[in-house]
Amino acid sequence: MKDQNTPRKHHLIEYANGKSLEEINGTVEVPKGRGFWRTLFMYSGPGALVAVGYMDPGNWSTSITGGQNFQYLLMSVILMSSLIAMLLQYMAAKLGIVSQMDLAQAIRARTSKSLGVVLWILTELAIMATDIAEVIGAAIALYLLFHIPLVYAVFITVFDVLLLLLLTKVGFRKIEAIVVCLILVILFVFVYQVALSNPNWAAVIGGLVPTGETFSSSPSVGGMTPISGALGIIGATVMPHNLYLHSAVSQSRKIDHNDEEDVARTVRFSTWDSNIQLSFAFVVNSLLLIMGVAVFKTGAVKDPSFFGLFEALSNTSTLSNGVLIGVAKSGVLSVLFAVALLASGQNSTITGTLTGQVIMEGFVHMRMPLWLRRLVTRLISVIPVLICVAITGRETPIQQHEALNNLMNNSQVFLAFALPFSMLPLLMMTNSRLEMGHRFKNNFLVKLFGWISVIALTFLNMKGLPGSIAGFYGDNITAAQTHQANIIAYILIAAVLALLVWTVYDLYKGNQRLAAKLAAEPSNNDVAD
Repeated sequence: MKDQNTPRKHHLIEYANGKSLEEINGTVEVPKGRGFWRTLFMYSGPGALVAVGYMDPGNWSTSITGGQNFQYLLMSVILMSSLIAMLLQYMAAKLGIVSQMDLAQAIRARTSKSLGVVLWILTELAIMATDIAEVIGAAIALYLLFHIPLVYAVFITVFDVLLLLLLTKVGFRKIEAIVVCLILVILFVFVYQVALSNPNWAAVIGGLVPTGETFSSSPSVGGMTPISGALGIIGATVMPHNLYLHSAVSQSRKIDHNDEEDVARTVRFSTWDSNIQLSFAFVVNSLLLIMGVAVFKTGAVKDPSFFGLFEALSNTSTLSNGVLIGVAKSGVLSVLFAVALLASGQNSTITGTLTGQVIMEGFVHMRMPLWLRRLVTRLISVIPVLICVAITGRETPIQQHEALNNLMNNSQVFLAFALPFSMLPLLMMTNSRLEMGHRFKNNFLVKLFGWISVIALTFLNMKGLPGSIAGFYGDNITAAQTHQANIIAYILIAAVLALLVWTVYDLYKGNQRLAAKLAAEPSNNDVAD
């Protein structure tokens, strides 16, 4: 018989069915009886981790190109996406705080094991698609700043796992502070560049109001229509993994769950934190679009890839005014752009790894060390990037740049698949008094706007799917290839809808089982769905 005092042997992959992100769960003390701002400061941090996903490299070229092609028309799309994000993230944080489960755990608790595995794989694909954008962004930033060949730069991005190892030693509160600092770097860069461009602020504000042209299928500029530009912005803004992440990191504050007022206070301040940080993300995305309009001359950016934007910021013939031209000659504008790109990639290293751990533990009850989790995900993500670089190695630089840009944009198609399977369960659970209690279930307005948001985003993602599939065929697509892309898209849409029906049915049956169990307990007879 083993000695009880013998230390337990740790394995790389272990069974996990405990608290969400157990290493940080309930570890941040929040003093009571302090003023509003002092209390808000103590709750601030999780919102920053979430906001990073709304300003990652996948957003950049879409927003800048949208500004180049349609001026300020798509500003309203950025605003609407940000408001929907605030609503969804509020529900995600509330679910984690009140139920003490993250979204993956909550879904798995109400559904079958087989559905849990399917949703886990689907969400992993979405995380890897986002990671591809981060690999491309970070590798290009290293190439632009230090002239490291792209193949080597891609491999160097794998070693950001060492950064993660370091961060796991410093404590969660410091990780939050580092993320906030990187966000401020990104914000400073774009505020500086837009301020020099002196944009038409009246037109900017006017663009915040949607019109009939915002979702129009014409005109087509450089292969982009207003509707395709809007879908690109929405797809790059509202991402499924942020909902899983927020429902987990919102539990990092120490809460007395026997005290309803303490729970309510945590929900309230977590919402403030989330909305403030997402407002910064809205500002960054707006600045990106304004850059496309005001920093560059209309139609001047022929290459919307990161390479092209870097070149355009140092090319005096593409810039809109004398002040920008004077600064561009020093190389400051282009270098700052590359620094912001690198900061964005490093931010996503932290949040992407935490999210991966959340869904793995929640859906399939498996845990591995964060460094190993990051290493595996990053190694898988670099494969398509390396293949793309190798295939285009003998082509012209512009063709290579376009290929990497297309890979980044096309990989985002997986986000369209995964998003409904995080939004719909989240809305159903937070609408339910059975799950949330009478005080914390969604009120009528949150329900109404929640359903509008979920239905609209699902519809728009499915509507944009044929175009996304067609993007895999390249720029010069034939009629036959367009037909094939449509057939593939319709098959995938049917599969998504069938899987959604399965998910809703399992959630409904799971809630029925929970209601029956609670009804059988005398102390819980007053609880109803």
